[in-house]
Order: sequence, then structure tokens, then C-alpha cells
Amino acid sequence: MPYLEIDPVPYIDHTLLDPTAGFDRIDQACAEADRYGFHSVCVYPYYVQRVVENLNRKKPKVCTVIGFPSGASTSATKLYEAQEATDRGATELDVVINLSLLKAGETEAFHRDIAQICESTGQTVKAILEMSLLTVEEQRLAAEICMDAGVAFLKTSTGWSGGATIEQVKLLKSITQGRVGIKASGGIRSAEQAIALIEAGANRIGTSRGVEIVAELKQL
Repeated sequence: MPYLEIDPVPYIDHTLLDPTAGFDRIDQACAEADRYGFHSVCVYPYYVQRVVENLNRKKPKVCTVIGFPSGASTSATKLYEAQEATDRGATELDVVINLSLLKAGETEAFHRDIAQICESTGQTVKAILEMSLLTVEEQRLAAEICMDAGVAFLKTSTGWSGGATIEQVKLLKSITQGRVGIKASGGIRSAEQAIALIEAGANRIGTSRGVEIVAELKQL
């Protein structure tokens, strides 16, 4: 089948954002990422130091979420959260944009909200656009502002308000023109789905189903 031409595993940010997860599941996620060769482990900020300890001298990177899931924390709070996560060892920060600022036309404040994190941390910042809650015009505006602010990736969604679609990824690809990466996230449950998103232009896949995807690939 055509979708077998791409191996999605190295694209995966192995995500564990279950608020009830304990250290045992964090440790397991890190072991899985190392075993299967996922790109990173993505967790809440509270668990960053634990992930850093688990992945010491191992290939997967340490990713965390900032302002998750609403993006409606104050800019100062998001900046502190990002700086603290960086100090604890996170190298990738998935930052939820402030949707209310964007929709209110407060573009300067919106730009500053994300730019200060890019400038202060120097880490790989992925702006979570929550595209299902935006019009196409708002999606384009958010993408352009976030790129100007210095993000390394544009991310489709948190997964809390709809999942990633082929159309969203294609739109981001047309906007970015290769200037930044694209992360598809939300509702990605199969290898075929992940590969279709990669073929559409995604450079990274955020999913909590990485192990299931690996198992599926082994059966093909």
C-alpha cells in the first residue's frame, strides 16, 4: 500500500497529557520513546525533570506544553512557565496561542505573547493554533504572526477542540513555504492517518498512540 513508503515513527512526539498519570506511566513513556525511536516525549511541565532524568544520554528529546490547553494564561505566567521548563531541561515547548487576543484584533499583544517565549528560552517553540476554532483568515493571520515571532513549528491543535486534518496541514504548508515546521496533533490514532498527514506536509506528529502505531506497522 502507498502509505507504507513512509515510516512515521521518527516523526512522533510521544505524548502523555493525562492529568492522572503518575511517575510510573511517565517512566514507561520514556522507555517506549527510547525503544521505538520516537522524536520526543511530550508531558506536562510538572514531569519535565522526571523525563530529563529518564532520557539522559538518550536520543528522544524532552517536550512540554505551555499555557495548555486554553492559552489564556497571562503572558507573564506563560513566560515563567516556559522559562522554568527550560531551566528544568525541556528543549521543545508547545505553546498554546491566546485565541482571544487574536480574535479581538490585538495583534501586537498576540505577537508579544509568543515572541517573548521564543526570545527568552531559545528553545524549539511550537505554536499551537487550535485551528478548528479559527476561521481560515484567522488561521493565516495567526500563522504569519507566529512565524514573525520566531516559532520553529506551527501546530494544528491541542486535541481538546478537534483533531488534525489533511486540509489544515495543507493550508499550513501553503502558508509556511518551508520557513517553519508543521506539527499535526489531535486524534491521530493509526499509522495510515499519521502517514497521510506527513504526506500532506507535516514534519512532526503529536500522538498518544505511538506504541499502537508501531504495533500496527509490524503487522503490515
